[in-house]
Amino acid sequence: MTFTPLQVSPVFHEVLDRLEHSRDHLFITGRAGTGKSTLLRLFAASTRKKTVVVAPTGVAALQAGGQTIHSFFGFPPHLFGPHEVKKSRYAKLYQRIEVLVIDEISMLRADLLDRIDLCLRINRASILPFGGVQLVMFGDLFQLPPVVTRDEAGILHSWGYDSPYFFSAKSLQAPFHWDKIELQEVYRQQEKRFLRLLEDIRTQEADEDTLLELNERVDPSAEPGSFSLILAARNYKVDRINLGYLEALPGPERIFNATITGKFNASVYPTDALLRLREGAQVMFIRNDPDGAFVNGTIGAVTSIADNHAMVAIPRPGQEPKELKVNAITWEIIRYGFSAGQDGALTRDIVGTFEQLPLRLAWAVTIHKSQGQTFDKVILDLSGGMFEHGQLYVALSRCRTLEGISLRQPIRPQDIRVDARIVDFYLDR
Repeated sequence: MTFTPLQVSPVFHEVLDRLEHSRDHLFITGRAGTGKSTLLRLFAASTRKKTVVVAPTGVAALQAGGQTIHSFFGFPPHLFGPHEVKKSRYAKLYQRIEVLVIDEISMLRADLLDRIDLCLRINRASILPFGGVQLVMFGDLFQLPPVVTRDEAGILHSWGYDSPYFFSAKSLQAPFHWDKIELQEVYRQQEKRFLRLLEDIRTQEADEDTLLELNERVDPSAEPGSFSLILAARNYKVDRINLGYLEALPGPERIFNATITGKFNASVYPTDALLRLREGAQVMFIRNDPDGAFVNGTIGAVTSIADNHAMVAIPRPGQEPKELKVNAITWEIIRYGFSAGQDGALTRDIVGTFEQLPLRLAWAVTIHKSQGQTFDKVILDLSGGMFEHGQLYVALSRCRTLEGISLRQPIRPQDIRVDARIVDFYLDR
C-alpha cells in the first residue's frame, strides 16, 4: 500500500496507537476533509484486534467495507423496543468481537445504539456496557442526520430520548465513559478564508458578510462540463440533468450491463445496473484506483467505447488530459462470521457482488451521493432549498477552493440548516 502524507501524519499515528493499545471508547469526528474515512480504513486494515465495521445504511456500509447494523445484529427495519432484543443464533460471533466500529454515526438513532448495547450484553452474557466490546464511532454530526419521521420522533420522545442523535442514547450516559477526538487538519481545502467560511456554515455562525462573500459566486448561467458538475439536493433533478445532457450528445449509445450475484440489494448499487454512455459523456469515478490513476470523485470525459471497457480522459493541471482504459470492477457485500478452530477468528464472507464500470454520469450528482468526495469545480443548484441539516455545508465542502464554486441561486439564511442540539453537544464534550 502506498501511503499519502495524510496517512502518515503524526495525529493519525497517535489515534491509531490509542485504538490499538487501549480499550477506550471513542468518538472520532472532524470537519469534512479531515481524513475520518481514511483513518477508519487504516485501522481496519492494520489492527490485530477482532474488529467489526458496521454502518447505518447499505451505501455507508459498502463504502466502509463493512456490514449494515440491521443485517449484522438481525434487527427489524422499524422502531422496536428493548423487549424485542433476544439471544441470537449468532451469539458466538458476537462473543468474539473485541472492537465494534460504527461509521457515519451521525445517521444512527439513539434508540438503535441502545439496542446494540443490549444485544451485545445479552449475547455476551455480560453486564458491562456493550458487553465489554470497545466502541469506536466515526462521523461528523454537522453532516448527515438520522432519518426520523414525525411519528418516530414522537415515539422516541415518549421513550425518554432528548433527541434522535446518537449522543442521546442512554447507553452513553454516565458512568459510561467515552472520549471525543476531533481531527483538526483539513486536507481537502488549504485556503484559510474558505475554511473560515465553511466553518461559519457548518456551525450556523454565518452572518451577512459571510453570505455576501459566498453570493459573489452566483452565476445563473453556469453550466456543467469541462470537468465541472452540478450538485443538487434532489434525485429527480439530477437524473433529469444527466439524461438531458446524455441524449444531446451525437453518436450511438452503449449500455453496460452489470453482473450481479448473490444478495446485493438494488438500493445500494454503487452505480447504474444499466449504465448508459456515449462518447463525450461526463462521468465520475466511484472507486479508488489501486495504482493511483484516479480516486473516488475524479471527473472525466468518455473518449471512446468498446464492448467491455471505456476510454476516459481525466484532467491534469497544466497538461493535456490523461486517457485511461476503464474496465469493470467488483463491489462486494460482506457478512461477518467466524472460523472453526480454537482461535475462532472473525471472517468476512462475500454474500453478494456487483460488477460494473466504476463510473457514473456526472453532469450532475446529488449532494447526498457526493458525500466523502472531492471536486475541483462545482455548480451548486439551490432551487427548492435545502431540506436537511448540514446539507449546504456538505455541498460547499466538496470543493477544494472557493474559486471552484459557482452558485445558480444566492444562498439564503434559511438554506443554512443546523440543529442547535448538535452545536451544544460539540461545545459540551
